[in-house]
Amino acid sequence: MAVKCAWLGLGVMGFPMAGHLAKKVGAGLTVFNRSSGKAAMWQVTCGGTQAKTPKDAADDADFVFACVGNDADLRQITLGEHGAFHAMKPGAIFVDHTTASADVARELSKQAAARGLGFIDAPVSGGQAGAENGALTVMCGGEAAHYDKAEPLIMSYARMSKLLGPSGSGQLAKMCNQIAIAGIVQGLAESIQFGMKAGLKMEEVIDVISKGAAGSWQMDNRHKTMIAGKFDFGFAVDWMRKDLGICLSEARKNGAQLPLTALIDQFYADVQSMGAGRWDTSSLISRLVS
Repeated sequence: MAVKCAWLGLGVMGFPMAGHLAKKVGAGLTVFNRSSGKAAMWQVTCGGTQAKTPKDAADDADFVFACVGNDADLRQITLGEHGAFHAMKPGAIFVDHTTASADVARELSKQAAARGLGFIDAPVSGGQAGAENGALTVMCGGEAAHYDKAEPLIMSYARMSKLLGPSGSGQLAKMCNQIAIAGIVQGLAESIQFGMKAGLKMEEVIDVISKGAAGSWQMDNRHKTMIAGKFDFGFAVDWMRKDLGICLSEARKNGAQLPLTALIDQFYADVQSMGAGRWDTSSLISRLVS
């Protein structure tokens, strides 16, 4: 029997991710988006079925996937009046790709278990390009039995997926990811700004240093636009500040010291104050060269 799936949230990431999943499960995918026009556009592009509510989308589904904005959005589509949890059948598995708090992941995991459902928190890394190319990295938390069932479907849009521990572990791993990225982007911004001030041809410099210990995904994929001062694409500063806020909140609970992350969060606040909250995170350099 064919697997029936639902997808909730068709934003910058969810739209292409759901498209890759549709290629795997075919007509067995039903989608929901708060803006019905976006869902209609997805349906024209990818096929499947459009539902009016998360509850309608999840009805009789074996797996329900979600990629929404934040903790509040996630609670609304799961536990709200028309939430998916009210319609999911026993044994069905909810896979959440939202970047959210570890607390909400643990909360929803308990709510799911009480209903006989599985729950996997599975935030992703790789940005819009990774979603479009089906090459995301997925960090997961939950029970192994649930993850093992969901993994083949997750791999329709991922190049790497791994279960890292119990519920909340995926979200905690995503926090590690964002903390590391923040430091790397700031270091790259300062390096490029320094080289430009020193009169170096930074394209040539990057070509050399990217082959050594300084190399990174950010350097390979963002140095050209940072040098050119072009940031109207990619992972928005507003989203990064949301994510760093989650990281800093968790650190206050577990006692971790994040002085660099806290500083860079304020640097991103500076970028927001420039009216550039929708610019890519590499726009940190704009503070240095303006």
